[in-house]
Amino acid sequence: MAQPQKIRKIPQRQCLGCNEHKPKIELMRVVRGADGTISLDLTGKKSGRGAYICRNVECLRRARKSRRIDKNLDCDIPDEVYDKMESELSEHV
Repeated sequence: MAQPQKIRKIPQRQCLGCNEHKPKIELMRVVRGADGTISLDLTGKKSGRGAYICRNVECLRRARKSRRIDKNLDCDIPDEVYDKMESELSEHV
């Protein structure tokens, strides 16, 4: 008798821009590394504290305006870092 195949649970995360819950694989991770640097994690494998946003620039702008990423990562993010993340995200998408 064959074992029934297990249904894998798909991890969900909340976008800090639009507040929608989506599968983790559909979202982009913003990471605060151990040294305090903030960057986009395109691979999903960087170590550090993470926050999630949709893969569009509009959600990043909303999260920036409300400072939700700053609060989630427990640090102040300079405007230059946001500008760099915005350009990286628009290149990637």
